[in-house]
Amino acid sequence: MEYFVLYTLMAAALGLFMAWGIGANDVANAMATSIGSRVLTMRQAVLVAAIFEFLGAVLAGGEVTSTVRKGMIDTELLVGDPQLLIAGMLAALAAAGTWLMLATRAGWPVSTTHSIVGAIIGFAVVGIGFDAVHWEKVSAIVASWVVSPIIAGVLAFILFTTVRRLILETTEPLQNARRYVPFYMFLGGTLITLVTLLKGLKHVGLNLSMVESYSLAAFVGLIITVIGIYFIRRIPTPAENDREKQFQAVERVFAVLMVLTACAMAFAHGSNDVANAVGPVAAILSTAKTGSVLQQSPIPVWVLLLGGVGIVFGLATYGRKVIATVGHQITHLTPSRGFAAEMAAAGTVVMASGTGLPISTTQTLVGAVLGVGFARGIAAINLGVVRSIFFSWVITLPAGAGLAAMFFYIFRLLPG
Repeated sequence: MEYFVLYTLMAAALGLFMAWGIGANDVANAMATSIGSRVLTMRQAVLVAAIFEFLGAVLAGGEVTSTVRKGMIDTELLVGDPQLLIAGMLAALAAAGTWLMLATRAGWPVSTTHSIVGAIIGFAVVGIGFDAVHWEKVSAIVASWVVSPIIAGVLAFILFTTVRRLILETTEPLQNARRYVPFYMFLGGTLITLVTLLKGLKHVGLNLSMVESYSLAAFVGLIITVIGIYFIRRIPTPAENDREKQFQAVERVFAVLMVLTACAMAFAHGSNDVANAVGPVAAILSTAKTGSVLQQSPIPVWVLLLGGVGIVFGLATYGRKVIATVGHQITHLTPSRGFAAEMAAAGTVVMASGTGLPISTTQTLVGAVLGVGFARGIAAINLGVVRSIFFSWVITLPAGAGLAAMFFYIFRLLPG
């Protein structure tokens, strides 16, 4: 296509902008429980994200992505006008990136997937027509606003209640932590490995059956448990009559586990959600090069690198507000509470991967944090913050669509 270089530069710039928004909003979410429970400092969280989000994005970010994100629109309607797809994808990137920037500024944890899907719907309606959108997929996304937070919240409630009954509310909390936490470590290691296999490595051609995936996850969980037991035994035992130091030691036990979950969740997130930024970029590059809108578009390595850099840069420069919302403002988190939230979120992701339930990682984690808060009583939850978060979820799709419609009319004026 005549203006290939222009489209490449614009796609790269807007893809970087979108990846920056993902880092500022979504990665901040993934790290918020670790920071809110003071297991990791902000600097350490950025380092973890820099390594594991980047590795996830580059190593497992997807060899092939469909031309139009998640099949939200009928691509056959675009066959005669590849320029329309290019303008639409540029508009979608600009709109989703802008919405993520605005939401992050307000401290709202929103779904990056829903942001880009809403943007694609917006350009499709104004650029092609109302019937071009697969509305049944939109209704499934709307259902996920309710389903994924509830599932994660219930799991987190149950998990933290068992932690309280078996460990925190007993007369010998540290001794019971050493007895029961290895079981939680096995559960955590297995679930996080499953998240990595089912979400993080699904693009690299690792074609394991469900039995093989679960067997490998259980084996890794066992190894993690053995290593965890070694570190737990190294934690000094305070005097039995010093309850405060006993509880501090218990939280140190859970902190060991949360470092692991932070690393693995960052890898799985980087590999999965980088597609929200680089998928449209790959579609633009492929269409601009070949003039075809129906082919599968391989993602060049430099585009995955761009996505990885943008994600890390977004967390480091603009992630503090969403971290404050999820990590501090919904409910007070400690390592044991943060562990319950992360495990519940991971369990929900695993369930969703097995059943095909459309979920948002962001909404899943927020639901899990809410579940931990409910386990401590309704007074432990900041209901004002929760209301603003739910409001931001509801308006994400229409906000992305409206911004995309506006940007589409601008990009439709491009040469070519």
